Amino acid sequence: MLFPLPAVHLPPSEHHPLLQLPHGRYGEGGGGGGGEDCEGCVCVCVSTTPPMEEDIDTRKINSSFLRDHNYATEADIISTVEFNATGELLATGDKGGRVVVFQREQESKNQPQRRGEYNVYSTFQSHEPEFDYLKSLEIEEKINKIRWLPQHNAAYFLLSTNDKTVKLWKISERDKRPEGYNLKDEDGRIRDPATITTLRVPVLRPMDLMVEATARRVYSNAHTYHINSISVNSDYETFMSTDDLRINLWNLEITNKSFNIVDIKPANMEELTEVITAAEFHPNQCNTFVYSSSKGSIRLCDMRASALCDNHSKFFEEPEDPSNRSFFSEIISSISDVKFSHNGRYLMTRDYLTVKVWDLNMESKPLETYQVHDYLRSKLCSLYENDCIFDKFECVWNGSDSVIMTGSYNNFFRMFDRNTKRDVTLEASRENSKPRAILKPRKVCLGGKRRKDEISVDSLDFSKKILHTAWHPSENIIAVAATNNLYIFQDKVN
Repeated sequence: MLFPLPAVHLPPSEHHPLLQLPHGRYGEGGGGGGGEDCEGCVCVCVSTTPPMEEDIDTRKINSSFLRDHNYATEADIISTVEFNATGELLATGDKGGRVVVFQREQESKNQPQRRGEYNVYSTFQSHEPEFDYLKSLEIEEKINKIRWLPQHNAAYFLLSTNDKTVKLWKISERDKRPEGYNLKDEDGRIRDPATITTLRVPVLRPMDLMVEATARRVYSNAHTYHINSISVNSDYETFMSTDDLRINLWNLEITNKSFNIVDIKPANMEELTEVITAAEFHPNQCNTFVYSSSKGSIRLCDMRASALCDNHSKFFEEPEDPSNRSFFSEIISSISDVKFSHNGRYLMTRDYLTVKVWDLNMESKPLETYQVHDYLRSKLCSLYENDCIFDKFECVWNGSDSVIMTGSYNNFFRMFDRNTKRDVTLEASRENSKPRAILKPRKVCLGGKRRKDEISVDSLDFSKKILHTAWHPSENIIAVAATNNLYIFQDKVN
């Protein structure tokens, strides 16, 4: 049985006085009780991998309602979500340049059946707005990507990037403070040397736990165009940053030098036909990476072949069906995200209408193709006019690479089971997240007579979209960013 949790509120950002991200809090408890609404941030528990038949009604959810955040600004919108390697931490970035880190609490000894909750662990301003005076260009503070580094000591490290600059952040805890200085008072004022008559040995005193975020490295001045992705190598010594036309390789310890490993910029920019949309390192082969393009192709490169990987090792592209050719064909074929499977055998790509799974050993066509929202094919003209056709949806694997998740409109997100070939559409919204309610699969009706539980394609809200999602590396826990709200779902517990 599930019950509402207390609410979590984030402190207003100093950079944005009104900024209060209603990031979610997650949790679940055993036993009965609960059921009342809690003012605050959303907390949702839902089964993510049940059978996917249409009549299922066993997915129970739990939520404490959000306040009315109509005052939320553009800076509140979540722009990236990422679990760390253990799933104990969850980081989000927003358009205001802020990073919020959630930590999963340990299981209670008194309630061993109770799973840990995700609570706010640290909040810091990662990037500030800047202005390039030489190019008269304003650089937004929006966090484009966050990537965690593996943990080697008590501290955590993550990379965050905006359009131009990548930063390495150290997140550490401090529960002791030094006391007994000789040359200054406890409040920090310098003492008069003439008054110092004894020598004191400084000691460490316990203090309230404080979480500090410190920028340890800043990797800048290497990209002419906007950075769209970063990826940490499996050697954990290097990472790459990718913009529209180039990919740079960095050593984590060196900030003033990077190596250009891909450059597709033509001598004459009028001859430009495609741009790089995403790139990622292989999960266990440090010499291999892939990058996708706006033409719907994926190139796999081997850094052992040459320093500049202009010549790819493998080229993945699905031949276009001439009968489906239209004005929008090139736009909707642009790949917005590419991800290696955890075992490194497969690639997953997301374009506007589909998710495709590729076998690294078969370049000619995708192994699997899943229709995300094919009912929008008749709406492409209006989607082009309101610019929604250029939205960049992400996609994620579950821990065993057996289920795929990606977002859609109307705060819908889709899940595809690769083994059973079943799929389900779920909705992340406050209206449908009442305490102890049942979260039913949603279905979109193309036209004609509509069933009671269906929604017409003409009624979809294209301003509500789920672009960013993340999946816990080993458990069925997912994080879904819906505009300025963060929803966390998990398997139902009987």
